[in-house]
Amino acid sequence: MKAIVYSKYGPPDVAKLMEVPKPKAKDKEILVKVYASTVNRTDSGFRSAEYFVSRFFSGLFRPKYQILGCEFSGIVEETGKDVTTFKKGDQVFGFNDKTFGGHGEYLTIAETDAVTNMPDKIHFDQAAALTEGGHYALVNIRAAKVAPGQNVLVYGATGAIGSAAVQLLHYFGAKVTAVCNTKNVNLVKSLGADTVIDYQTEDFTKTSDKFDFIFDAVGKSSFGQCKPLLTKKGIYISTELGKNGENILLALTTPLWGGKRLLFPLPSISKEDVIFLKKLYEEGHYRPVIDRRYDMVQIVEAYEYVETGQKTGNVVLKIADWRVVC
Repeated sequence: MKAIVYSKYGPPDVAKLMEVPKPKAKDKEILVKVYASTVNRTDSGFRSAEYFVSRFFSGLFRPKYQILGCEFSGIVEETGKDVTTFKKGDQVFGFNDKTFGGHGEYLTIAETDAVTNMPDKIHFDQAAALTEGGHYALVNIRAAKVAPGQNVLVYGATGAIGSAAVQLLHYFGAKVTAVCNTKNVNLVKSLGADTVIDYQTEDFTKTSDKFDFIFDAVGKSSFGQCKPLLTKKGIYISTELGKNGENILLALTTPLWGGKRLLFPLPSISKEDVIFLKKLYEEGHYRPVIDRRYDMVQIVEAYEYVETGQKTGNVVLKIADWRVVC
């Protein structure tokens, strides 16, 4: 099968399209023919190993699992002999940041992991983009224990995580202030933001509002910068480690002070989370925003674009021609 392989850590061009053996499903696994995946910050982070700590999960000196792609959608090709919840021909989507595999024509995943049947009337590219942004947004919203009526600010509201966060916070009943660039103001409003701050014309730190939760979905602010905007018990969360890894230290110390806190929740995802995101999509509360689509041969270009930090929503990687089955 064709797959995008990286045998060493480094820049986008370490990812190579090549032929590799087709995986085989174990007794409790399904074999999925992949139709679409995404190229996202999770994939980029593991590929580059910019944060050395990622190597403790992916391999200290070289990657243990050499086909990235944490998001996927496709069709069940085979089932292991002990699989009971899927059958051949099922259209499925899911998330796997442990062994990855979405950047190949086939992958295997345990039936109990973060995979479920696709919603009705959805294309493979949309299904593939349902989980990464939604998953990370959900983890942080839950960690902050957001309640209906709370005032929340989302910085970086147009990335995969930020655009998902705006929609999920709106669904949970929060009052959402979103920070984005000029061209995406109307998009962010359509996602459910109550107030939009255009950072190209206005400094968001000058707002007079106070927030119960500030979520930096792109990791470009700091706790010190946002602390004056928090309520007395307000919470700040960033998706990045911060300057010199300061967010780890602050996550350990600020809860001890009993006031404004920085949290740094470790992300985890379950099958139930994927089913929940599917339900929100089916009910019209959540949709993935898609920026661009690339073919497998364009993987370096796709990574380079993602790493500009300028994408709006998700970048989809086409693995097979989904028009044949949609």
